[in-house]
Amino acid sequence: MDILEQREGAVTVVKPMGPLLLAEAEQFKGKLADVMGRSLGRFVVDASSVAYVDSRGLEVLVEACEALGDGGQVMRLCGANETLREVLDLTGLSGHFEHFADVHTAVRSFL
Repeated sequence: MDILEQREGAVTVVKPMGPLLLAEAEQFKGKLADVMGRSLGRFVVDASSVAYVDSRGLEVLVEACEALGDGGQVMRLCGANETLREVLDLTGLSGHFEHFADVHTAVRSFL
């Protein structure tokens, strides 16, 4: 799985490319841990290229969100397609994330 990372000012944006399944989720978890250590609490996951996610992928997203929350920080999620939003709603996990339509809106929310 390719995982793109970019900086938009003081905000770090991480964009996984492809489905977030068991094997990919572990790679993504490592990338999130690395980025969270350097992000100063300004962190966005761009899910626009995630077609679908399994239970382990959901766990990784929630674990990252909770880890940031323990430090008084927040993870923004943007670009989630209808399927991912529905899965988050059905599992009751939607409330864990601040959702935004696109990267620019999510990044601007830190201002």
